[in-house]
Amino acid sequence: MKKNLYVFALLVAAVVSACKKNNPAPDVDDVDKDQIPATGTRVQKIKDSIFLHAKESYLWYDAVPAYGKFKPRSFNGSTEIAALQAEIDALSQYKINPSTGNPFEYYKLQPGLSKYSFIDDGATSGELGGEGKDYGMEPRYADNQNVYVKYVYAGSPADNAGIKRGDKIIKLNGHTEWDDDVEANVTALIDAFYYRNTMEITWQRSDGTIHEAKLVESAYPINPVLTYKVINTGEKKVGYIVFNSFTEKDRNAKPKLDQAFDHFISKGVTDLVVDLRYNGGGYSNTSDYLANLIVPPAKDGALMTTDIFNANLQAGKFPLLNERAFNNEVPLDAFKPEYNRVYFDKQKTLSPQKVVFIVTGGTASASESVINNLLPHMDVKIVGERTYGKPVGFWRINLDKYHLYLVQVAGQNSLGKSEFYEGMLPGSPEFPGRLTFEDVTKDFGDISETSLAAALTYINTGSFPAPATDSKRMAGKRMQSIAEFRELGLKVDKHRRFRGTIFNVPK
Repeated sequence: MKKNLYVFALLVAAVVSACKKNNPAPDVDDVDKDQIPATGTRVQKIKDSIFLHAKESYLWYDAVPAYGKFKPRSFNGSTEIAALQAEIDALSQYKINPSTGNPFEYYKLQPGLSKYSFIDDGATSGELGGEGKDYGMEPRYADNQNVYVKYVYAGSPADNAGIKRGDKIIKLNGHTEWDDDVEANVTALIDAFYYRNTMEITWQRSDGTIHEAKLVESAYPINPVLTYKVINTGEKKVGYIVFNSFTEKDRNAKPKLDQAFDHFISKGVTDLVVDLRYNGGGYSNTSDYLANLIVPPAKDGALMTTDIFNANLQAGKFPLLNERAFNNEVPLDAFKPEYNRVYFDKQKTLSPQKVVFIVTGGTASASESVINNLLPHMDVKIVGERTYGKPVGFWRINLDKYHLYLVQVAGQNSLGKSEFYEGMLPGSPEFPGRLTFEDVTKDFGDISETSLAAALTYINTGSFPAPATDSKRMAGKRMQSIAEFRELGLKVDKHRRFRGTIFNVPK
């Protein structure tokens, strides 16, 4: 089960109820309608509906087999939602990316499971709506034996207990060993954070003091801006902001972003460091708003991005979506590229000379979109690890009590660039910058932290410090490359978490 996704699949406000008791199989071209049973259990009808949506609006619909060959009702799992996810995993593996030889939804850490598409019980929409219901913190390996807290949301159970980024986790529910070579250790960590409602935790602060608490999952408001500040360095005034999730724009994200950028303007900020290292995505209109805050005023009105849909949707063949999601109010030509271009609409007066984004393997979708869309228009660099790689998005479709997210949209920047399924590699020709090791032991905004230090060096001098050694010793045990270190971080990064962009309904 994919739990608590963050999106660069653009989150659509439309809700689709595609599992009506008396009409489980609406007419859709080329899906072997005669093979779809007229009767079935509730779960069987949900499985049929997933298949029908895939054949109509999934970006790679043309590779999905016919109903009789695919057999949607044949997928099983330990729970109802696990069985539905098993179907989605299978659907996602048919279309092959010719540049890699693997499925477009291939995920190296979990081969055979979908990298993007998923189904959940509503946790994603709640989190992106600005309400968390968990411990309000996440773990990350600092090396192969030591686990630290990588961020804490204000007002969450973790924050109320006094836990902060950079605190070292000593014990969780009695477990004290974290060597990642022992699978039981990784399992214990994932179980404690994502599959239990209570947690007994012991942690060590940077001053060496030991603390312990019992946490209970509870609701709290999410502030996606974890921190912001102005860093005076040389002749530069650098605005630094940690933006952790593209939550709903008007309900949640916009007031927080406005507060930070108004502060930057009042202080005369000349350059920006935007820290997206753990931002897995969210709403597309929020990512557009952030881009409009950053882009220079001279680029107002320039093309930002174009949303691309499958041939079915572009040809006006979407009766299922139109009837059940859009109340038959979306014009049949609404999905053509010429009607899905977004232009910069400059917000506020900040005009940064240079912008550096801090990224990791947890940077995905809407975060990657902001970077990709700004690259043709200004001096943009990225530092950190290779990003997650998700140049696609989706709408939310309600099926019974579940929310279905199938890849339906590919976003291209003004140069037509969108092929970063393998992630954005800092320092590559396509994404200039510098590879750096993630240092979770340092707080956000600490100018000695590796990635921020590299960003500030570039802003001050126009060049980056010498490249990081490609490997470093992990707890005196072995050498580990930056790529391996990235995968270690992803191993416990919100187990099958939401990463994507939720798009807006075409007009």
